[in-house]
Amino acid sequence: MWLLYAGLAALFAALTAILAKAGLEGVNPNLALALRTTVVLALAWLAAFLSGAQREFLILDRRALIFLVMSGLATGFSWLFYFQALKHGPVSKVAPVDKLSVVLTIILAAIFLGEQVSQKTALGCGLLLAGLWVLL
Repeated sequence: MWLLYAGLAALFAALTAILAKAGLEGVNPNLALALRTTVVLALAWLAAFLSGAQREFLILDRRALIFLVMSGLATGFSWLFYFQALKHGPVSKVAPVDKLSVVLTIILAAIFLGEQVSQKTALGCGLLLAGLWVLL
């Protein structure tokens, strides 16, 4: 099931890049990001309420809350820089560089979460880096 969700995430991420680039014409990227984030916030809370997950908010562990807030800050900075990059560069170049996050995530997961990096995963990272080099 996770693979289906990941595939759908990739599809909607691709649409995000295309739609954002189209929407940025003549628009300040910070304003565009604020508008998009408002929509994401509403959708996220709608999903939480529809699933009943909002009831768990008051029992969130302090450690989880700290990490989720830090993740939110990282997401915010990622989006700020992404929208600036989209505003000033071609989406066909910006999106592949943004996907360098895949390689960085694997490295950081190994360092901070102790996840194993198999030879197959290392090869995949190498191929992603080679692909990025070719695309740029």
